[in-house]
Amino acid sequence: MSMHNPTYTRLLLAVVILSTCIGCDQATKQLASRELKDAPPKTFLGGAIRLEYALNSGGFLSLGGELPKHVRTGFFVGFNVLMMLAICGYLIVRRQISLLMFVAILYFLAGGVGNLIDRVTNDGLVIDFLNIGVGPLRTGIFNVADMALVFGGAGAVLLASRRTPDSDQPARVTSS
Repeated sequence: MSMHNPTYTRLLLAVVILSTCIGCDQATKQLASRELKDAPPKTFLGGAIRLEYALNSGGFLSLGGELPKHVRTGFFVGFNVLMMLAICGYLIVRRQISLLMFVAILYFLAGGVGNLIDRVTNDGLVIDFLNIGVGPLRTGIFNVADMALVFGGAGAVLLASRRTPDSDQPARVTSS
């Protein structure tokens, strides 16, 4: 396979993005477990950045965290596996999507896989440790995988909103 082959380029890009993003996510979660677990929160930049160990049993902002454990784990692991497989299938079938859309979807996939690894290895829980904000205006506690999910998801939505329904080309603005 030639290095100038678009399929080779995308495969290489997929390997690089997935391995670096998932690797960074898992490495930072291990570091957070070692340095932040059972320790008081650490703050930086006048409290704008807070590092604080937390185990999240739910999804975004702990939604679903109060469900019975077997339901919660089954849903978050099962749904995540199905979603990641569907995304992989989409990337294989839709080889002609734009490179930017391909990258956005890869980041979303990497974030999903990073959190799936946690759910499978941590009894259904995800390690979170980052919190940003000013005063009372703060984010929930999140991790690198969550950042990849948001970046990839927002990028895919933004790119999709700029496409015409019948093609993968940018929508054209016409004047009357």
